[in-house]
Amino acid sequence: MLSMRRGETGGDEREAQDLGVEMGTTVDVFRVALLFLNLGLRYSLPEVIIIGGLFENFDDDREMAFRYAVDRINADDAVLPKSKLSAKIERLKPQSSFHAAKSVCFLVGEGGVAIFGPNSVASSALVRSTASALHIPHLESHWDLERGAKAPFTVSLFPRSLGTAIYDLVKSKNWKSFTIIYEDAEELMKLQELMKLRNDKEVKISLQQYTVDFQYNKILKDIKKKGETNIVLEVPTSRIKDVLSEAQKAGMLTEYHNYLITSLDFHTLDLTPFQHSRSNISAYRIVSPESQYYGREARTWIFGRKENSLKKEIPLTTETALLVDAVNLYAKALHAVSEIQTISTRSVSCDSPALWPYGSDLIEAIKKVRFKGLTGDVQIGNQGQRIHFTFDLLELKPKGTVKVGEWDPKNHLEYTRNYSRDYSEAKDNLQNITLRVTSKESPPYTIVKKGDYLNGNQRYEGFCVDLIHEICHRLHCKYEYRTVADESYGKKYENGTWDGMIGEVINREVDLAIGDLTITQEREEIVDFTMPFMNLGISILFKKPTKSNPKLFSFLAPFSFEVWVYMATAYLGVSLLLFVLARFSPYEWVSPHPCNPKTEYLENTFSLLNSFWFTIGSLMQQGSDIAPRATSTRTVAALWWFFTLIMISSYTANLAAFLTAERMKSPIESADDLAKQSEIKYGCVERGSTRAFFESSQLQPYKRMWSVMQSAQSLVFTKDNPEGIERVRKGNYAFLMESTTIEYYTERDCDLTQIGGLLDSKGYGIATPPGSPYRALISSEILRLQEEGFLHVLKDKWWKAVTKCKDDTKKKTSSASELDLPNVGGVFVVLLAGLGMAAIVAVFEFIWRTKKIPRDERRMVLLEMLHELQDICKCRGSSRPAPNYLDGEFSPGSTDNGFVMHSATSFNTVSSQDFLS
Repeated sequence: MLSMRRGETGGDEREAQDLGVEMGTTVDVFRVALLFLNLGLRYSLPEVIIIGGLFENFDDDREMAFRYAVDRINADDAVLPKSKLSAKIERLKPQSSFHAAKSVCFLVGEGGVAIFGPNSVASSALVRSTASALHIPHLESHWDLERGAKAPFTVSLFPRSLGTAIYDLVKSKNWKSFTIIYEDAEELMKLQELMKLRNDKEVKISLQQYTVDFQYNKILKDIKKKGETNIVLEVPTSRIKDVLSEAQKAGMLTEYHNYLITSLDFHTLDLTPFQHSRSNISAYRIVSPESQYYGREARTWIFGRKENSLKKEIPLTTETALLVDAVNLYAKALHAVSEIQTISTRSVSCDSPALWPYGSDLIEAIKKVRFKGLTGDVQIGNQGQRIHFTFDLLELKPKGTVKVGEWDPKNHLEYTRNYSRDYSEAKDNLQNITLRVTSKESPPYTIVKKGDYLNGNQRYEGFCVDLIHEICHRLHCKYEYRTVADESYGKKYENGTWDGMIGEVINREVDLAIGDLTITQEREEIVDFTMPFMNLGISILFKKPTKSNPKLFSFLAPFSFEVWVYMATAYLGVSLLLFVLARFSPYEWVSPHPCNPKTEYLENTFSLLNSFWFTIGSLMQQGSDIAPRATSTRTVAALWWFFTLIMISSYTANLAAFLTAERMKSPIESADDLAKQSEIKYGCVERGSTRAFFESSQLQPYKRMWSVMQSAQSLVFTKDNPEGIERVRKGNYAFLMESTTIEYYTERDCDLTQIGGLLDSKGYGIATPPGSPYRALISSEILRLQEEGFLHVLKDKWWKAVTKCKDDTKKKTSSASELDLPNVGGVFVVLLAGLGMAAIVAVFEFIWRTKKIPRDERRMVLLEMLHELQDICKCRGSSRPAPNYLDGEFSPGSTDNGFVMHSATSFNTVSSQDFLS
């Protein structure tokens, strides 16, 4: 049985093997069939896919673009190889939300699986909510403020960051004020980012709405009256040319006017009539005709009506391009979803609670699709909004529209302009115009020539006239030079307006303002300055101190009065001390005859008069025939000689400086000296940068000076520089003005001088209206003139060429060794007075001694004097018989020098006559 079972088992195995072979063959056939089946089911889309388009009446261009986009998708087997899109169109009544919702229900009921449009903001809200309720993808191509997270099935291809891009552009232009012209208040919401500038106190924003009663010509005239030059146009594209035409008629398309057009269809306009207006017209675009895709795809699109056999080409607007990209986006999302699951196009109804089951998957697929379309990179973010796109910044040039920059959400605005090309274009444009130049008569910058035969630019000369002439010569342009009517640099009033040169620049009455016009922060805020053509600072103009006549006793000047008193006291004290010590010391009492030491009388040579004679001789560096013998008296003498050595040396050195140097000391030497005193008045021009400097200064000396000037008002402020200079000439007035102007006047008026250094540092520049295209050109030429040394040569021409004053330094150096009689006259007076006094003393001595002769031996004093004069005139010998005086003073017992011999009984015994002799 076992064997039988084994046999049965073997038979079963053979049957199983045969069955396995048959089954394997069947599986292989099944696998092949399944493979072919999978290949057929891989593309799980219906043959016809209906998409609906909602368009308002008279929106033929967008409808044709929608149909053409569908045809292009159907012709491209790479996108939907086995399916075809079918476009169903519904025409909407303008601003009819109910009709729009009804049209959505109709399209969905017909099997539509996507809704495109409408273009109306009012109708979009209801279409959006209806599509979301049915889970039908809804694609928009226009800007809509209300679209947000509440519409999860709506995708918008219009970049919502346009407002931010416009904000960045305005900030880059540094506009301090601008006016927005608009028609629809809802469209104005597109600029909500720009409106945030209202919070900036430095930016002024004005709004002007177009109405039937207030049309564009009236709006522009009102803007021109206010002096506004920066304008943002938030108007329909079809109205842009009308606005620019009205601006051209109003004279508001000059080089100082800027227009920012918010429409993205700027590239579709024919702006040929405005290309040479020199106005700066800017706008963004998202459609880039220069792109490779546009060249390959968009230029092949022929938009035209069916009855037009010539296939007329219609401009590709932004919303049209966005609509084409939206169709492409949806088709690519369908293709992506079809690789994962089968999509059914069964219809849904607004009356049924059933939803289209593939809507969520398609929306997620749309957010993952990325491709390059007519509007650049197309990619949708999680919120259903466009991300990763680029705006091209355009400007209207004489040769047409030119791309000058790019904006994207990540990097924001980046300019790509060619500055060398812009410079060349600006220079070429300058050759066709005549620059209007204003100035203020102020030598040597601008001088008005005298003469009736002069006209035009020939009426003026000066540093600034030559500078403008050279700049215009290099730029190959013409200029018209004139002076400002009110002769003012420019003052700001409480209402914000300016007068003078600055006022003319702000009002665009002139193109340039040149002169001694200082660049200040306040002026820089409302006008544009070129780079400085001259650097300077505020200084003090004062009347040069007159050279005072030398005093008669100027030789006393080296020492002060106190020093002279101390010297006289020292002379008196040392003389008396020397006399006392000489009398007190026994070593000063010696024998009058050295050969006879044993004499009855001793002699002391330091009498009172001799002591004074010794000290005066030492003081005069002459010495005397008397010499001290004792140690005490020699000590006094040595110290007195040391004292006189120092004093006489100091006197001699100082005397040389006093007598050889001309000292013209000014009562003020700096601004601090001026601020500390009250006798000398000081002021500046009542309208100008100098006044503004002191008015805004925070430094204590300058604040004190401004307080003094403000309290004096009309007594110190002047109308212009010449008036201030004339007051300086009259004396007791200091004028605060620019150092370069001071240098000019001091070269021509030798009675004027500059006091101290510079109080600040600033420069003169050429003022231009804000945003002037000429500023960069002129600044470049000024820099070139500085490098070439032309400005230095020009300054020497107008400052140094006609100087009348010699260099005081050279004059002082050449006359330092010469002394006039007035410098040393006092010494002669002292000499004459001393000689006269000596003569008078000699007469008194003669009379006194004559009276000592006995009467019987003498004649009359007058006869004796005449006799002596005769002997002097006859130059007789130096010896005569000794007279017999009554007191026996010149008896044989007396000495030659008049000292009488006394008894030596005591060292301290001395006669009263010897004390005084």
